[in-house]
Amino acid sequence: MSPFTTVAAYVPPGVGMLAVGIVTEVFGPHGAALPGFDFALCADRPGPVPTDCGVPLSIAHGLDGLARADLLIVLPGAGFRTPPAPAVLDALRTAHRRGSVVAAHCVGTFALAAAGLLDGLRATTHWRFAELLADRHPEVTVEPDALYIDERSIVTGAGAAAGFDLCLHLLRREYGAAMANAVARDMVLPSHREGGQAQYLAAPVPQDGEDERLAEVLGWAREHLHEPLPVTELARRAMMSKRSFARRFTAATGTTPHAWLRSLRLSRAEELLETTDLPVEEIAHRVGYASAAVLREQFVRRRGVPPRSYRRAFISTP
Repeated sequence: MSPFTTVAAYVPPGVGMLAVGIVTEVFGPHGAALPGFDFALCADRPGPVPTDCGVPLSIAHGLDGLARADLLIVLPGAGFRTPPAPAVLDALRTAHRRGSVVAAHCVGTFALAAAGLLDGLRATTHWRFAELLADRHPEVTVEPDALYIDERSIVTGAGAAAGFDLCLHLLRREYGAAMANAVARDMVLPSHREGGQAQYLAAPVPQDGEDERLAEVLGWAREHLHEPLPVTELARRAMMSKRSFARRFTAATGTTPHAWLRSLRLSRAEELLETTDLPVEEIAHRVGYASAAVLREQFVRRRGVPPRSYRRAFISTP
């Protein structure tokens, strides 16, 4: 699968303006330092489209714009409970048969399910509507806690701001961690969030300084990945017991300290493999692993390929 260069977003009636902003921010221009995409917003027909904030959005392209896209993203709209028009479903199926990557997030996932593109696959949507999706489409395995689900040619994401997670994942998958990180920095966002939707369902407003201390410790850990970083040291810096730190960490991030650090180390290793010619042994030490063998074991288990194969793939990518 070649990296996508042409991106089209389908804008349904009642589209969420947050979703429009997300795809435009990620795939719109970011300056000469980053490669640009041929990006277009498409609707059932060119012209004004109503939005969730009451201000119509002028769309220049109709469904024919979807036919040219290497990546097609279905945005969420207010009428998701009613299947899209047959012409829209045909456009989605045609794009998928042609080899395009077809993605959706939030309730945009309902359109992919209506088109039959999710049959036999895993998918996610906004947690609030996951049960409805599962009831309507029992042939789809709905995972309500996931921020995004990657089924290669079909990718689905959770609701609202998780659209950023979906889009940055697609960039990371096709263009590598370095580009995804650069775009995320441009938008002042984390390039990857650990955990799932569950961490956002009932998060209380902090009543003390513990969350602020936790944030400071996480920032410090990012700058010291070359060190062992045992949980006892992180807890000490947060001025908490190990047990309290682990509990607070999981409540705030949706994952464990060990899993968070592992993801951070591997993401940094990816970036170094893509952007430097450092030996794998040196990269292992820079991201906190005792040897290249330990990095290789974790890389194969979590990324599916050894570090050297990953590096070769990105060196050979045009």
